[in-house]
Amino acid sequence: MSTFINISEATTIAVHSLALIANSKQIINANKIARITKFSQNHLSKVLQILVKHNYLSSLRGPTGGFTLIRQPNEISLYEIFKLIEGELQSFQCTITCQDCYFDTCLFGNYPHQFTENFQQYLMEKTLGDFKLKKVL
Repeated sequence: MSTFINISEATTIAVHSLALIANSKQIINANKIARITKFSQNHLSKVLQILVKHNYLSSLRGPTGGFTLIRQPNEISLYEIFKLIEGELQSFQCTITCQDCYFDTCLFGNYPHQFTENFQQYLMEKTLGDFKLKKVL
């Protein structure tokens, strides 16, 4: 099935893990994040390494180790996380340019482009601080 916007598993892992860590009162390790989210331990670890490398998380090794946010949750937008993993959000591009199209109006009604803009605006406005857990960790 095709989608207008493809959100990779890595981006999903990054956003959910960061939001989980942001909501944790204490240091949280990768095993606990994997148990809660049901993400693959291997893929989760790779994404967490990226987040550490790009200064979103600090990590502490050892049996009492885990991850904490370096910045405040309300300072980290979903868009910057999305961009870190996916790159810039690209708008829909029809394979026929408007000047070469033989119809007087766009058959897609410019909706894919509007959807992309709306989604980007949402990601830019939302921060990790906007999301709270349903239950305490």
